[in-house]
Amino acid sequence: MPTTPATATHSSSNGTAEAIMLELVDENGTTIGTAEKLAAHQAPGQLHRAFSVFLFDEQGRLLLQRRALGKYHSPGVWSNTCCGHPYPDEAPFAAAARRTHEELGLSPSLLAEAGTVRYNHPDPASGLVEQEFNHLFVGLAQTAPKPDPEEVGETAFVTAAELAERHAKAPFSAWFMTVLDAARPAIRELTGPSAGW
Repeated sequence: MPTTPATATHSSSNGTAEAIMLELVDENGTTIGTAEKLAAHQAPGQLHRAFSVFLFDEQGRLLLQRRALGKYHSPGVWSNTCCGHPYPDEAPFAAAARRTHEELGLSPSLLAEAGTVRYNHPDPASGLVEQEFNHLFVGLAQTAPKPDPEEVGETAFVTAAELAERHAKAPFSAWFMTVLDAARPAIRELTGPSAGW
């Protein structure tokens, strides 16, 4: 497996390497422990905290990203603007803002909570499992993305109709429709009825 920022260890303040840890949660989203990132995704998967971000431009178009080919999980597929995992004791909102900047080089001009969704999505290609309690966020992107090529292969702003057409033709992440459908009420509130979400 290639080493990417997602699977690599990171250095602590004393210079030693630490594994990336995730928060394990119960069915109510209450923290019950931690697990190393890759271990949490190995079948059958451990329920852990995650987040998904949906950013829109002023025309109500959704910013999609195609995941970089070097990513260990779901490489090369299209997905929502940004998704990831808070570090233990990191607020989901703070993690969502942090990762959006790290992956896409932009800071949302507005970011609002849009509820939570719990799902279990195996990825047949990798054998990994997304067993997640996912915090949803919607917001506005008012600057052009400057993606980190180790994280993001390409980006696209799409209308609801363009997304439907793209989704029928191109591979998307296993969790994409689940998180999009769960976020739709907040997306409609943000973009207005004419955007068609």
